[in-house]
Amino acid sequence: MYELAPNIDLLFAEAGESAADRVRAAAAAGFSAVEMWGPTGKDIPALQDALQETGLKLTAQLAEPRTQFMIPPKNHAPFYAGLEEGAQVALQLGCPRIVVGSGTGFGGRKRQEQLDELIEIYTKATELIDGSGITLVLEPVNVRVDHPGALLDRTSEAVYVARGVDSAQFGVLYDLYHSTVEGEDVEHELSNAAGLIKYVQIADAPGRGEPGSGLIDWTARLAQLHASGYRGEIGLEYYPTISSAQSVKRIQELVAAR
Repeated sequence: MYELAPNIDLLFAEAGESAADRVRAAAAAGFSAVEMWGPTGKDIPALQDALQETGLKLTAQLAEPRTQFMIPPKNHAPFYAGLEEGAQVALQLGCPRIVVGSGTGFGGRKRQEQLDELIEIYTKATELIDGSGITLVLEPVNVRVDHPGALLDRTSEAVYVARGVDSAQFGVLYDLYHSTVEGEDVEHELSNAAGLIKYVQIADAPGRGEPGSGLIDWTARLAQLHASGYRGEIGLEYYPTISSAQSVKRIQELVAAR
């Protein structure tokens, strides 16, 4: 059975703006884990207290600042500095993963060159956090709806980068929503990425709502995910169309049945 981690930047807004209060609401709803976007704007000591008080674990947080590697003057220093700061926050909160991306592409260079540059960037990034116990997970995102202009929109290319970095502290974040919107063959992508997927997020498509609000066959997709060998947590990164407590019921039932 998969452990589900609702995103506290999207779910349990009924509890208020405080990340700490949303953690408590998730615990009250029966969850043992949560995920979040970046730490900026959050009261980290209060969040830490809420996690310790409830016993919930934080499964993932975003790297900040958001990556824009390919845009001149291509100064990567702010990213590396932010990553080191983010790693300290992650250690404080007991978070084992930091989510990273590709930023936007630069049209004057071949795509392959840009992917190879990502390998160089993330090889250095893993060296910076070596020994911390934190894993960087690279997320490809869809460019058709949510992230126009992003460089990395294919799961296979994230796999290529992960293989190039070749580190136990680096892997792929497979987001079923983004993959579906891009029209990928989910079973094929999961098979190709087997062993490199270090985290999974879900939302239904179209609409990016809760599972059951769109057209994804969740029974089939969870079976494919299980067949791929993935046994880690699943982040619930969706925009609920109903109350948070109601929106999680369908996926909780399906996961419990596995």
